[in-house]
Amino acid sequence: MRRPGTDNRLKRVVALCGLLLLAGYAVAGPTGLLAWSENAAALQQREAEIAQLTAKRDALRNRVMLLDPEAADPDLASELVRDQLGVMREDEVVITLEDE
Repeated sequence: MRRPGTDNRLKRVVALCGLLLLAGYAVAGPTGLLAWSENAAALQQREAEIAQLTAKRDALRNRVMLLDPEAADPDLASELVRDQLGVMREDEVVITLEDE
């Protein structure tokens, strides 16, 4: 026969183990306090990458607008023809610049 206090003690031990497990997970889990700084660093890296890609997208958008068939920029059109087809006159000098 069990004593009435044994059931309460067992319930308390199980509840305490559950709370300790949850507390450990809150501290050392993948989204816990220990992973917080790592996640913050990853967020800063992603934001820098997004800023870089946004600038690149804006530059490409501007280039596309300059190539509009209705009103193409003659300088850009000439540059593209010369670059892709290798067309140049004998009196021209080619100076290449590195893209950033």
